[in-house]
Amino acid sequence: MAEHVFDPPERCVAGSVGPPGGRTFFLQASDSQRVMTVSLEKEQVRLLGESLAEMLDDVAGPEGTEEAGRAFVDNAPLDTPIEDDFRVQRLSVAWEAGQRRVVLEAYDRPSAEDVAELEDDEEGADLPWAGLPPQSIKVVLEPGRARAFAMRCTASIEGGRPSCPFCGQPLDPTGHICPRANGYRR
Repeated sequence: MAEHVFDPPERCVAGSVGPPGGRTFFLQASDSQRVMTVSLEKEQVRLLGESLAEMLDDVAGPEGTEEAGRAFVDNAPLDTPIEDDFRVQRLSVAWEAGQRRVVLEAYDRPSAEDVAELEDDEEGADLPWAGLPPQSIKVVLEPGRARAFAMRCTASIEGGRPSCPFCGQPLDPTGHICPRANGYRR
């Protein structure tokens, strides 16, 4: 397995490219020698930010607060060129208590059990990783930097289409049919 480790990275950010409603989301980690970019779903970015924030609230203490994270906020755009090394299929977030740091891992395929199940399916040959060696990225962050990353995840999600004040669904430039405003759901 090709595991790309950033311990610690010079930079670790989440961001998006494209117009609201058609954005592609990325996680990017870099050090002095390389930049690695992986693509994610919007929901993965949201859950990653929420999970990190929740974990830091529970275990990190003062070094993982939002105030501590503000010292590391990175609002710069993603490094270019933006070409994803792989599409994230599985994420994990862990706290290393002994070293007081956060470990983020992203993999290009689901767990081994899920892969076996998918490959048994008749469409197994169409899997995006079929015929390729497994890849992963591991990013190790101190609590303040992890909090800044979580804040950036939230900010990248909020930069999209505004939400309908009635139902919470994204509003397209042409509007939408709101189920709570006497409309219906398609």
